Amino acid sequence: MRTAWTELPGQLQAAIKDRAGRIRALQPATRGNHADFASTLHTSDGRVFVKAARKVSTDVDGPEVRALRWEAAINPYVAELAPRLLWRAEAGEWLALGFEHVAGRHADYSPGSPDLAALDRVIRTLQETVTPEVVKGRVERRWTLADVDVSGAAGDVLLHTDINADNLLITPDERVYLVDWAFVARGAAWVELGLMIPWLIKAGHSPSRAAAWAERFPAWNRADSAAIDAFSMALAQCWRVRCEHNQAEWVAERAALTRQWAEHRLRGREVNGVGEKPSGVSWA
Repeated sequence: MRTAWTELPGQLQAAIKDRAGRIRALQPATRGNHADFASTLHTSDGRVFVKAARKVSTDVDGPEVRALRWEAAINPYVAELAPRLLWRAEAGEWLALGFEHVAGRHADYSPGSPDLAALDRVIRTLQETVTPEVVKGRVERRWTLADVDVSGAAGDVLLHTDINADNLLITPDERVYLVDWAFVARGAAWVELGLMIPWLIKAGHSPSRAAAWAERFPAWNRADSAAIDAFSMALAQCWRVRCEHNQAEWVAERAALTRQWAEHRLRGREVNGVGEKPSGVSWA
């Protein structure tokens, strides 16, 4: 559940007003779940999108506050893709970020959608962007729980890692923005594509069609097939484990989508005579 504006500490409200201007109206975000507060503020100086999160204590950041700090750190380096960070405010054991407001619609990833071309351009731009030193997270470390060798995911390409349709905004003049950089990391270029496949399946693509879409990128075609197999299986197992501890509908959906892709990869291994799934992987 999001925190309402009226529930924010007075100190934080004052700090936000000081930076954003007099607030005339608020429009809460209807999507996303990685901030305690997320709203478009209609102010005397225009519109601004504000995300805020509560710390564990005055001197201890929680995961959502850390995610906001990562977003703030990467923002100057991805100006071609992301809405501009306008200001930050830290008060009352909260951190708030004010971003340039983007009046756009969420992308459509369904088969045949023209937005797939926009997605293609965004991924290519992202993979041509130099990874700044501020990005310390290594993507291969995220799936150690699965007990599968995912070392093939290592690399130094800049990865957003969460390009779902809600995070790709398209304006009326066809400008495309990639938002929510909370999970930015460095890794192999093909990992971004592997993470896209479950989102494409959700949008109505079959696993084989989603994989065929990824094949337009040289990084996917150059990748070691066994590394992609292991990655898909690790991803599915980690979401299965998460589903056991979090009964939210979106977690169950993500577990089902990643399992569908992993089983497609496993069938391909069996058809090609590669062998069974790596030891240590269990979906049951």
